[in-house]
Amino acid sequence: MKILLLDKNHPLITEQLLAKNFILEEDFMSSYDEVCSKIENYDGVIIRSRIPLDKNFLEKAKNLKFIARVGAGMENIDIPVAEKLGIQLINSPEGNRDSVAEHVVGMLLILMNRLFIASQEVKNGIWLREENRGDELLGKTVGLIGYGNMGKATAKRLSGFGCKVIFHDILPDLSDEYATQVSLKELKEQAGVLSLHIPLTDVSYYLIDGPFISDMKNDFYFVNTARGKNVETKSLVEALKAGKVKGACLDVLEYEKSSFENLETENEDLKYLLESEKVIVTPHIAGWTLQSKEKLAQVIVDKIVAQFVQ
Repeated sequence: MKILLLDKNHPLITEQLLAKNFILEEDFMSSYDEVCSKIENYDGVIIRSRIPLDKNFLEKAKNLKFIARVGAGMENIDIPVAEKLGIQLINSPEGNRDSVAEHVVGMLLILMNRLFIASQEVKNGIWLREENRGDELLGKTVGLIGYGNMGKATAKRLSGFGCKVIFHDILPDLSDEYATQVSLKELKEQAGVLSLHIPLTDVSYYLIDGPFISDMKNDFYFVNTARGKNVETKSLVEALKAGKVKGACLDVLEYEKSSFENLETENEDLKYLLESEKVIVTPHIAGWTLQSKEKLAQVIVDKIVAQFVQ
């Protein structure tokens, strides 16, 4: 099988697939149109986020048997068209679930204990204690939306901090030793911390908007390591200003480019997020650790080999 690699990943992908007699070609620079012009020559493609695999792309990929996404999100692939064409879709959420979970906990601890603010103050010669009094995770009810790989890994960590962890998911009967499944209504009534662990779909676009935030019974901390467009930023900013959202930990932003490589929009809402002491922002790195880079690649290789090597 001939495979096209469109994004740089851990070298074990190349090493291990070559050892299994796959033919590999790397192309990290060609444009969308250039890739479209040659994609019919390949049986498989391995991607991250650089190029969208839309209907036009997939219809030109006449011999494509699989698409392997090194990561979890599949929103840059036209999934209905791929499925209709019989193209197998592979991703690797198992590879960075632990990285995401640790990032969630890390951001919450930094925000709730004002660690970054206090550290910067001391470095600038300011010594404030009462003003930097923290808020403990112990005893908080954490509500997760989505209980797949990322949600479960996050629940495992937070349960160790003495949190009560509840979650809502579209699939039934997912409760385990770390978290209890509840209705969305129950989650809104109980949660003091809200964390998203969902893909970006037509249903989840702007899931967190003004009415959703208003439905939350308690003032709450908000965490998003999922996708920026799961959240209507304007409503989040209004809630932060009003105190309904006590603080926000954002690894993803509505204004990211589709490749996740940078921001594509600047406006007053973004300016507020970047300047507010109530907000921590990181550049879409929750799933990016030294360990996850290797694990993501290994999961992809294992799934390709299991499916296509006799």
